[in-house]
Amino acid sequence: MGKTYTYIPEDLIDWAEKQKAFWVATAPLDGEGHVNVSPKGVEGTFHVVDKNRVWYEDLTGSGAETVSHLRENGRITILFQAFDGGPRILRLFGRGTVHEFGTPEYELLLPPGKRQPGSRAAIVVDVHRVGTSCGWGVPFYQYVGPRDTLTNFGVKMEKNEGAALKKYWNDTNVRSVDGLPSLQTAPTTDVVPDAAVKEVKGGLPTYRSTQTISAQKGAQHSVVHLLLAFTAGILATIVFVRFSTVAREMVV
Repeated sequence: MGKTYTYIPEDLIDWAEKQKAFWVATAPLDGEGHVNVSPKGVEGTFHVVDKNRVWYEDLTGSGAETVSHLRENGRITILFQAFDGGPRILRLFGRGTVHEFGTPEYELLLPPGKRQPGSRAAIVVDVHRVGTSCGWGVPFYQYVGPRDTLTNFGVKMEKNEGAALKKYWNDTNVRSVDGLPSLQTAPTTDVVPDAAVKEVKGGLPTYRSTQTISAQKGAQHSVVHLLLAFTAGILATIVFVRFSTVAREMVV
């Protein structure tokens, strides 16, 4: 059964902080506008301040719908769901505030050296309603590892005092698909990006390597199933022989 709260219970805080991904949903006030859902999954970007406030580091993407919608109306829902262990869906309903790269509020939350490459904003959410539901329809998935593509993209774009990154923001992140204003400070600030990661990462899982890992895990599962079936067959044979022997002795 689902439950609702006016705050985030401690056990749900612990659980949420262990998840590898979450989703944010926002929408414009215009009924004809586009509703947006964005996945987030870079480790260390989600933070809990207390039972009614959370925030996450917003990284550069091809659009900035969430920022636009929050500037207009503040409504946001954050969703977590279990992919292993017991089923669970957690929704955090709240009002979000955007603190862009280059603002004092952003600097306070994400001082130099503690940012992810390509970091463009801190999204602070004041949570007023929390809901859980069963999640029985969500399939099991096995976590393989983080992707390094976005991190490497951010590292490259931040070179030369972030000139390429700010140009990218100005070209793609200043308006939503519905024409609402998005980033306003980040593209024009004189502040220079200073992420914790300075070099392109290597050795993290790639698309091809995850295919190989998945195939290996599938083969391992097949072997386990065969062993279990073989063992069950042996046990069934032993039981059958035992009962047959007992039956013959009773007849004699």
